[in-house]
Amino acid sequence: MAKRKTKFVCQECGYESAKWLGKCPGCNNWNTLVEETAITGKQSRHTFSGISQAGSKPERITSIESQDEPRIATKLNELNRVLGGGVVPGSLVLIGGDPGIGKSTLLLQVSSQLADQELPVLYISGEESTRQTKLRAERLGVNSDLLYVLSETNLQDIANHIEDLKPALVVIDSIQTIYREEVSSAPGSVSQVRECTSELMRIAKTSNIPVFIVGHVTKEGAIAGPRLLEHMVDTVLYFEGERHHTYRILRGVKNRFGSTNEMGIFEMKEEGLREVKNPSEIFLEERSKGAAGSTVVASMEGTRPVLVEIQALISPSSFGNPRRMANGLDNNRVPLLMAVLEKRVGMMLQNQDAYLKVAGGVKLDEPAIDLAVTISIASSFRDIPTRPDDIFIGEVGLTGEIRRVSRIEQRVQEAAKLGFKRVICPKNNLDGWTIPKGIEVIGIQSVQEALNIGLVRE
Repeated sequence: MAKRKTKFVCQECGYESAKWLGKCPGCNNWNTLVEETAITGKQSRHTFSGISQAGSKPERITSIESQDEPRIATKLNELNRVLGGGVVPGSLVLIGGDPGIGKSTLLLQVSSQLADQELPVLYISGEESTRQTKLRAERLGVNSDLLYVLSETNLQDIANHIEDLKPALVVIDSIQTIYREEVSSAPGSVSQVRECTSELMRIAKTSNIPVFIVGHVTKEGAIAGPRLLEHMVDTVLYFEGERHHTYRILRGVKNRFGSTNEMGIFEMKEEGLREVKNPSEIFLEERSKGAAGSTVVASMEGTRPVLVEIQALISPSSFGNPRRMANGLDNNRVPLLMAVLEKRVGMMLQNQDAYLKVAGGVKLDEPAIDLAVTISIASSFRDIPTRPDDIFIGEVGLTGEIRRVSRIEQRVQEAAKLGFKRVICPKNNLDGWTIPKGIEVIGIQSVQEALNIGLVRE
């Protein structure tokens, strides 16, 4: 007989304890342990026909035939890029994002596109009724006989419907509303999320059906539930953007079937999401020409080069401790680069407030943006604008040297395509590739050399 045992589980990190603790030893958060009932001993597990874990045997890796998995391509090329070329059969994809950002809209559009390709799709909503889903479908122009909608939260019933329908794609919206009867805790708890995701992963792998699950996010922006949830799935996508702006960014932070850190740009319209084919033009369309503190950098988002504007405002501080604020950049990067300008160039920045921003709501974290950030700070401090047709690429070292970056050829080609005339980049990146026509590439070795070229009064 199965025995019931009480345990306490942290709702932030999944740490389990036999007794209640005020502070979780795993994540050091207070008042996050909740009492749950665990079932020990023999316990029956539901397995429906065609999805059985028995009978598997170890195989020699040399005897396993390798073959390219056929991907299911959607009509949204931006989504295909982030997924690595399309939806992989048998994959488990987790999509997270703020409430109202457009996760359900995106998945309903994808479901409609696959249904239009004569592929049956099962869209399961645990938060809305079928009538509410129908209202959104009418607004998006979704009308396909092969798109099935189900309002259900019991995982047992969901598994039975998947077995009966055998769809080409399953969408779960959202994982926090699904529950298993064998787990005594409430839906959305750590135990329920972990067990439901584990069962959905088993269904996806053994039946070769791709499953998309939607995850709620916390106030810090991370997907709710234990970090184990992101380790269990094959792909983790974050849907980002300001609710007061129309542009949305779909970013891949984990992908077992493609490159990570890919980015797709969408625009929210009344009739749904529309992909943006050239995001560089979007990020630079409102750039002020001749303004001090503005530079453009070619950043790599996965395999795609994207040109974005970095803005800096340097002003005298009214307090003893000057402020250092950055939006879209690492906050630790700004004081580091300002210290390089003070020590290696001689700029007196210790009594200056510094405010930096990446225009368009993009988040940049690669080292190749160091030079553009440094030039923006120096441009605003000296009140000398950079040339509007200049691109700055390079990593800045603590001794003031400019270090090489990756994929310089793709960055320069993107700059040339958008009409920029000069690229200031590390000198060590000039060998081994052909410079496109119509653009000048200048190699530099130090920050001082970059300032002498980039900041010149006309």
